[in-house]
Amino acid sequence: MKYISFIKDICLGGCLVAGFFSSAAFAAPSPGAVQGVVELFTSQGCSSCPPADRLLTAMSRKADTITLTFAINYWDYIGWKDTLAAPEFTARQRAYAATRGDHVYTPEAVVDGMFDAVGSDKDAIERAIAEGLSNTHALSVPAYLHEENGVLEIDIGRGTGSAGVYVLRVAKSRSVEISRGENSGHQVTYTNVVRAIRKIGDWTGAPLKLKLMELRADDEGYVVLLQRGSEDRPGAILAAAKSGGL
Repeated sequence: MKYISFIKDICLGGCLVAGFFSSAAFAAPSPGAVQGVVELFTSQGCSSCPPADRLLTAMSRKADTITLTFAINYWDYIGWKDTLAAPEFTARQRAYAATRGDHVYTPEAVVDGMFDAVGSDKDAIERAIAEGLSNTHALSVPAYLHEENGVLEIDIGRGTGSAGVYVLRVAKSRSVEISRGENSGHQVTYTNVVRAIRKIGDWTGAPLKLKLMELRADDEGYVVLLQRGSEDRPGAILAAAKSGGL
């Protein structure tokens, strides 16, 4: 079996993983397994965010929904520096706003890369998930993700068009004691916290199989997203899968 290797940094703090394109036979992707992808953009410095954080935690218990917490840093100036934020997470939220032609806010939920809603508005998020299910683009491609013996296997099925393949390293839970700012004196628990996101390849409609040598903490897992557009102008999420008990 022939492998073509490349190196990608998908960890914060500089840890490296090696990835491999492969012709290995993986299990067939399971269409329809994921019914919605909810990205919550939140901040430890935002007094209106804790209800959205709790809602995301509740939604994370649904096996058919992939939930992700992206901590942003543009509220750091008001007295508390978000300990989970990274500039690339803020950039992702701003890229979504640029695609829509509007502005960023917290707490904001982006569903299937296409629809936005106030992150604490359960009904609006559920309506967006339902709208995504009726859309012919969102989550229309089967995907499979499996971890074993330090290897992350990704299998993306056939579809139309083109999209990027993104791998996210995700912590299952993080609790933070906030001592300054709008949430001073409170402990907030965050679920499925994104710690890194990297594009690892391109999909052109043909079935695609990838292998990554992965490195993560014991309380972390991975999510793979197949997403139209670019990192500057992200679009519909065509496929999603998760591992590590997320």
